[in-house]
Amino acid sequence: MKAPELGIKIGLYENGKRNSIADLSVKVGHTTLVEGDDVRTGVTVLLPPVKNPYRERLFSATFVMNGYSKPIGFIQVEELGYIETPIALTNTLSVYTVASAVVKHMIELNPDLKSVSPVVMECNDSYLNNVQKMAVKEEHYFEALKNARLDFEEGSVGAGTGMSAFEFKGGIGSSSRIVEIGGEEYTVASLVLANFGRREDLTIAGIPVGLYLSDYPGRGISGRGSISMVVATDAPLTARQLKRLAKRAVIGLARTGGYAYHGSGDVVLAFSTAQSTPFGKEPEMVSFLPDNVLSRLFRATAEATEEAIINALLEAKTMKGNGHVRYVLPVEKVLEILEKHGVVEKA
Repeated sequence: MKAPELGIKIGLYENGKRNSIADLSVKVGHTTLVEGDDVRTGVTVLLPPVKNPYRERLFSATFVMNGYSKPIGFIQVEELGYIETPIALTNTLSVYTVASAVVKHMIELNPDLKSVSPVVMECNDSYLNNVQKMAVKEEHYFEALKNARLDFEEGSVGAGTGMSAFEFKGGIGSSSRIVEIGGEEYTVASLVLANFGRREDLTIAGIPVGLYLSDYPGRGISGRGSISMVVATDAPLTARQLKRLAKRAVIGLARTGGYAYHGSGDVVLAFSTAQSTPFGKEPEMVSFLPDNVLSRLFRATAEATEEAIINALLEAKTMKGNGHVRYVLPVEKVLEILEKHGVVEKA
């Protein structure tokens, strides 16, 4: 269950209908690989709501809080301000395999293609997964692509299969917020691949929950890890404005207890579904909101990202692999702690 279903309220703004990045019509697909004693990994693919992302390029931006990470495609996004492929997530040593699959996917859609910049983000799942086996193959990207839908699983699935967060089981999490600007409603959503955090740092709804759970079993590799964050909105924003939005995702990260320790890669990709830049056509006029009304979107980004991280923990399942175990966050204990602090009401 996600945070709101448990009575945990994070932030001020209301959730979207699905409380996920799907509220922006972004489809998400997973391939989950659990094989033998030491393969715990996978691929997650995000499909923006366009027929051909290479021909209908969405405005986008990136932000790197801590660069101990290996994302592919960020340089061109920074330079040109748009994405031209789906967004894929996987483990550290599989980004290159998945990037190759994304390129082949784009060639299938665009037989005349001569250049493309695949966007692939990663975290290191080597605590539970033997990354040197390089179990992720190109066909797993296409399988995730085929599985993409609006109602998607979170937690220990896809790229999140072998991930850890705050020394508990981590993985995929998502959340959304609705804001009103000038009489119009806009949605901001975040999807995260959470694989970071020191147990004592874990904070939920402002309460230092991790301090109460310091002796809970399953500890190991304290503080190390990474997080890949994807922020989407239907507000019309330029690439420059989307970079400002991306920076606010880090506020949500910090509110959960993320400190971007050395060895942690903390990266953000933000995009808008409001309008696209057609490939190979004459210049077109684009619209965008004025900067002085963006504060609500900034807050919504922080709130959605904060909850997305907590949802990754709440939706995960205990997993053994590679000689280690990551236990699921003890939800009943967490609710008990939050109730004592007056954050949630007893059922």
